[in-house]
Amino acid sequence: MSVSSISVALFKKMVINGAINLKNNHKEIDELNVFPVPDGDTGTNMSMTVMSGVRELNNCESSSIIEVAKVLSRGALMGARGNSGVILSQFFRGLYVGLKDIQHNYLDLDDFMACLESGCQIAYKAVMEPVEGTILTVVREAAENTKLVYKKFKTIDELLNYYIIEAKKSLNNTPNLLPVLKEAGVVDSGGAGFCKIIEGMIMALNDEMLEVHDDEAEKKQSAAASANADIKFGYCTEFIIELNKPAEFEEKTLKSALSILGDSLVVVRDEDIVKVHVHTNTPGRALEIAQKHGEFVTLKIENMRLQHSNLQTGANGEPVKKEEPKKHFALISVCFGDGIVQTFKDLGVDYVIEGGQTMNPSTEAFVEAIKAVNAENIIIIPNNSNVIMAAKQAASMCSDCNVEVIKAKTIAQGYASLMYFDVEGDMESNLEAMSEAIAACKSGEITYSIRDTEIGGVKITANDYMGIANGEIIVSTKERSDALKSLLEGCINDDSQVVTFFYGNDVSKEEADALEELALSINPDVDVEIIEGKQDIYSYIIAVE
Repeated sequence: MSVSSISVALFKKMVINGAINLKNNHKEIDELNVFPVPDGDTGTNMSMTVMSGVRELNNCESSSIIEVAKVLSRGALMGARGNSGVILSQFFRGLYVGLKDIQHNYLDLDDFMACLESGCQIAYKAVMEPVEGTILTVVREAAENTKLVYKKFKTIDELLNYYIIEAKKSLNNTPNLLPVLKEAGVVDSGGAGFCKIIEGMIMALNDEMLEVHDDEAEKKQSAAASANADIKFGYCTEFIIELNKPAEFEEKTLKSALSILGDSLVVVRDEDIVKVHVHTNTPGRALEIAQKHGEFVTLKIENMRLQHSNLQTGANGEPVKKEEPKKHFALISVCFGDGIVQTFKDLGVDYVIEGGQTMNPSTEAFVEAIKAVNAENIIIIPNNSNVIMAAKQAASMCSDCNVEVIKAKTIAQGYASLMYFDVEGDMESNLEAMSEAIAACKSGEITYSIRDTEIGGVKITANDYMGIANGEIIVSTKERSDALKSLLEGCINDDSQVVTFFYGNDVSKEEADALEELALSINPDVDVEIIEGKQDIYSYIIAVE
């Protein structure tokens, strides 16, 4: 199929198909994460980022391609999760920036090339210290190499086919730019996820529209993450249609179209009758899609936000909670594990976003938290290096309060920083004291490997227990007790004063009781604190101060 220009409708199809292709292959991308730990989530983060943009895209009825690109950019920005997700959201923002000055309502060859260049430029600007051998390199080299020859192409599909070839060349070269990738025998996961999006776009140009694959694990994860959140899709929409042409009807076509509009989708067919249930913000759009296939037999739409609001109002219909004046200081932290969450709350954290290792929170989750704490000064404690960019992005979007993000990359560092927070102090002194505590803290984790690899000279076998010190794997053994002893010997020295253990759900009380003796065998002068963290995946999280 030859495409010389991209209309608003085709632009939407391309983005949606790219998002679905990534979503359907996100587990493959997750497995490319360098560290062989079971919380690898680059594919999941990127998929949730672009799908957030797609949902907004589907809710946009504008016929302006600039407005549609703006809505996509905003949706991806708010849904951005993890470092690769934030960079991807900035790529989409770059597409919008590249369109701002066009005078027509379509994209020609020059426009599309300009968008790819702008996407690269904006993505790079979002990163303080760009690292080559990542998604940034793939986006840049694909754009630069395509720009050199794009004038010889007559159609956009020719250009995009060349672009994906260059993107994959760049992706395959990432191990030569980042030694850690080469050592682990993988390519960059963020770059691989980006290629999946472009592949899906090319499929759309060839009129090959994809269907979203069901993912029960992701459904459970999303449900857990949103259990205490605001209702995201406000209208419970249920209807039954009688098919006009039962022989020609394809259930997957209807499911694919409706799946982008919201969640909780169920489509059941019985001969010439189809029953549909979906939660969406645009019930009219869902009905419009369904009506193409037949006539409505029954129809029900309920406003779940209104029902939820009614539950939170008094007998006179007035809100129960009155607006409170802003407090001087508040802390927001990202944690996982019931025991760890409670410990952070006990130490003064006002709002905990549950997640981090197993589910990186979105920019929107941070924005909501910032609004909820209602404070003049707010410090965000990310506790994960892959969360910092989204937190900073949210901080930059909130202008009515002073928000700072400290560089706590682990639970241990975040825990240490809380010991030096002064609620009566000013922002500058708190940031200085908490940052010093982070720098002085040694953090350790014990978890298990999901594949064979070698990192930093440490040979790792699947199901080994790994000791991770300050982000680097230093030991891998069959026995967890051996890994723990080696890790502690690498973290505790003569200057160490306090050792704090958060033990996980897979650790018995008997094992936990032996932790103090083990730490004291290395340095008899340390104080030992043992906390039931109740976290999954990580048997032990350790702070040495």
